[in-house]
Amino acid sequence: MPASFLPVAATSSHVLRYFFTGVSELGHGLPRFVIVGYLDDQQFVHYDSDSRRDLPRGPWIRKVEEDDAQYWDWQSQLSHSWELYFQLSLWNRFNHTPGFHTWQWMHGCELRQDGRKEGNSQFGYDGKDFLSLDKETLTWTAADWRAQVTKQRWEADLVWTQGRKNFLEGDCIEWLQKYLNYGKESLLRKEPPVVTVTRKESYDGLEILICRLYGFYPKEVDVTWRKSGEVLEQETFRGGITPNSDRTYHTWLSIEIDPKEREHYKCHVEHDGLMNPQDFSWEKPVSSATGILVGSVLGALASAVLLVIGILFYTKKWRKAYQAASNIVE
Repeated sequence: MPASFLPVAATSSHVLRYFFTGVSELGHGLPRFVIVGYLDDQQFVHYDSDSRRDLPRGPWIRKVEEDDAQYWDWQSQLSHSWELYFQLSLWNRFNHTPGFHTWQWMHGCELRQDGRKEGNSQFGYDGKDFLSLDKETLTWTAADWRAQVTKQRWEADLVWTQGRKNFLEGDCIEWLQKYLNYGKESLLRKEPPVVTVTRKESYDGLEILICRLYGFYPKEVDVTWRKSGEVLEQETFRGGITPNSDRTYHTWLSIEIDPKEREHYKCHVEHDGLMNPQDFSWEKPVSSATGILVGSVLGALASAVLLVIGILFYTKKWRKAYQAASNIVE
């Protein structure tokens, strides 16, 4: 295995997924067939039936060309074979009603933080679940009655079903590790969250504490409200973990409390970017009057320092002049 393909150490879970979409008819602004590949939250490849080429998305995936100059050619051939499979098998062997329909397939694998390896393969039809693979039993789980015929056919075709299992447990994990090496500067970076805690009044004398986390990567973060060390999950309202334009994330969580017990509430944050878990609490902001006073004191100190520096400079300057004059007289 080339050095660039050696597995890298990762403290977070990582996921490699491919999304396939086929449509029954043209004229809806979509290609007949599309594949997109994602490693974690970053798209790295795109194929469609118009170009019939695998095209790189993002700078790090282009590093694969240094190890395999034919990479995009054979990947394009593989993608085209899946396009033919959708046309010849899924569309031709399924009883469709007239009109516009979609087939979707998502398959991929996950390398978890604790070293465990997972994989899943599932199909959707017209935006709804259709079939999903049970790797342990080599069976397909049907989501509705329409999937029963396909389920029976695929379970009878052990080559097809075993092939999906082999990919998820073999090639998929190997590719995930290879791609992590190519994109490690971006995908394995650790940016700690910036955390702020604010408050606002509620009703009946209560108030709401809001903990906001900004600019963190990777996406996985464990954040909870705690009272005297006790986790308050049911009392907590959460926002989603949302991406920023710079490929970091932000999120928030809030809790309603009695202001008299405010000092007992902490926002507990655990993230790969932090050396250790940290607790954050609401802090009373510095008042404007206090700020002016502090600023005045600091200003006065700065003026005093500048005055002393000026005196020393002035004294040193005239001392040199006096010594020069004395030398001339002698």
